[in-house]
Amino acid sequence: MLSPHGICLLWEPELIWLHVAADACIAAAYFSIPIALAILVTKRRDLKFGWIYWGFAIFIMACGLTHVLSIYTLWVPIYGIEGIVKAATAVASVVTAGALWPLLPKILAIPSPFELRQVQAALEEEEIKSRDAALLLQQISDAQRAMRESMTRLTAIVETAVDGVILFDAQDRLLLFNPACERLFGYSADEVMGRNVRMLMPEAGSQASHFATAGEAIGLRKDGSTFPMDVSVGQARQDGELIFVGIVHDLTARKLTEQQLQQAQKMETVGQLSGGIAHDFNNLLTVIIGNAEHLSEQLKARPDLRRFADDICQSGERGAELTQRLLAFSRRQLLQPQTVDCRGLLESMFKLLKRTLREDIEIKTISGPGTILAFADRAQLESAVLNLALNAQDAMPAGGHLTLATELTMLDEEYRAVHPEVASGAYTLIAIADDGAGMTPDVAQRAFEPFFTTKEVGKGSGLGLSMVYGFAKQSGGHVSIYSEKGLGTTVRIYLPRADKGQWQADLSDGEDAAPRGYETILIVEDDPFVRSSTIRRVEALGYRVVAAVNGKDALQQLRTDPGIDMLFTDIVMPGGMSGWELAEQARRIRPSLPVLFTSGYALETLVEHGRAHAQAIVLTKPYRKAELAQRLRDAFAAATVAS
Repeated sequence: MLSPHGICLLWEPELIWLHVAADACIAAAYFSIPIALAILVTKRRDLKFGWIYWGFAIFIMACGLTHVLSIYTLWVPIYGIEGIVKAATAVASVVTAGALWPLLPKILAIPSPFELRQVQAALEEEEIKSRDAALLLQQISDAQRAMRESMTRLTAIVETAVDGVILFDAQDRLLLFNPACERLFGYSADEVMGRNVRMLMPEAGSQASHFATAGEAIGLRKDGSTFPMDVSVGQARQDGELIFVGIVHDLTARKLTEQQLQQAQKMETVGQLSGGIAHDFNNLLTVIIGNAEHLSEQLKARPDLRRFADDICQSGERGAELTQRLLAFSRRQLLQPQTVDCRGLLESMFKLLKRTLREDIEIKTISGPGTILAFADRAQLESAVLNLALNAQDAMPAGGHLTLATELTMLDEEYRAVHPEVASGAYTLIAIADDGAGMTPDVAQRAFEPFFTTKEVGKGSGLGLSMVYGFAKQSGGHVSIYSEKGLGTTVRIYLPRADKGQWQADLSDGEDAAPRGYETILIVEDDPFVRSSTIRRVEALGYRVVAAVNGKDALQQLRTDPGIDMLFTDIVMPGGMSGWELAEQARRIRPSLPVLFTSGYALETLVEHGRAHAQAIVLTKPYRKAELAQRLRDAFAAATVAS
């Protein structure tokens, strides 16, 4: 214990320094290993079994320390300390070895580099598959987006289509019912989905899918009314099943136009025939009247026989008057058109009619603003007004009101769609209105036909209105009748303007100054052409418009749309509910709702027949934009005062 280890080496320098060098190298190596392990464990905190690295570092450090002590004991005999260090090293080695064996299976479970490469290759393959899957998903997403966009465009086309679009299956069950169909048939889509398509087309037969690919059919509305329509049906397959697509086009307007055109053609044909007959008949009457006058002169000495000659002459003159009316209807009379002041003409006619008509006929003249000039034959125009006034007197056996009115007006393309024989543009209007017996639609349709009359035999030739018709047409104008049984008749003569340029400037100034608004107005009008024209004019004044075709539809709109600010309704409407009755029921729903009425009859006539109240605000047809604008504001103001 007292002798250093160098004694055992006989203090030979070679052996001593060999031990020193070897132990120093081993100690240095041992000391570097724990440092490296400490750095590794500190930097790589994700390593498993980190504590074993620390244990191994302590064991190696102890081993290195024993070699340092081995160098030191060459000169200093501290073998006790060296033994203690070796004992500690032995404990550390035993503990490390004991802990290492249980961990061996777990260490062996750690993937080898080869296995890691395989895993990496598998991961790369999965990554490629994932990229392919992502690309596929992107393609699917793009395809779905394109499909959605296509469906959106298709839906927009179907939803905004003017014509009706229906879709039904092989069992005739409805699968699609677009908004145009809702307006056309009066059903909502929910009411018809899944039901048989024959409910819309009762004459379709046992199976609607057996329709012809195109053709005319009769449509049945919800209210029971029918209308002509053109149906085009195509078929396709959806999920292997047969489906049918139908395009429904309303033919009501076309049929009406065809009837108007047929009527105009018939009148033209009758006019040509009447003109030919009148021309030849005039030749015969010339001979008859001439011979009768000569015979009358020769029979001065025989008054009894001369009376017969005078009767022949008077009958011939009456026949000549009839032929003149036939020539007027056929537009073969000689006209001398000139600029006519219509306001002055009506004032002069007022004096004549006061002396001519019965005293129980109250006559009134109304003139629009500005200068009202027409280009027409003054004598023929006076004759036409007189003729119409006499007809009005006959329609008012118990007396009544006769109104002569003149104003400047415009016939647009919508009016021309109903009356294709009329050229659109600016006209001078002369209207003769009475509140007499009126006409049924059938009588009004034939009123211009020559020799057609509803008067008793001997009280009318049936040529008065036909003469007016011929005069207006030959003058380049137009004539129309608006009449209803029990409410009277209004005949409107449209003649060419004599100062269109000045009137266009006046009209533009007047319309620019028309008051505007922003409220929502419910327009109720059964005539589709009048309705569309009114909607356009009201919207041009800044208002929002909701439309209805009858009273029932209007009440439904009032219940469902709380934003409606005014009711603008025609007074005389089919369907069992007048505009006045509609207003009463509407005010039960909205007590303070402003109401503006419109009619082809004057307010006095409507009040007299119990169709309106004297305090009602009525816009008389036809009206100009400025009048419409002012009446709308008047109705709003009246409702504000009343509330």
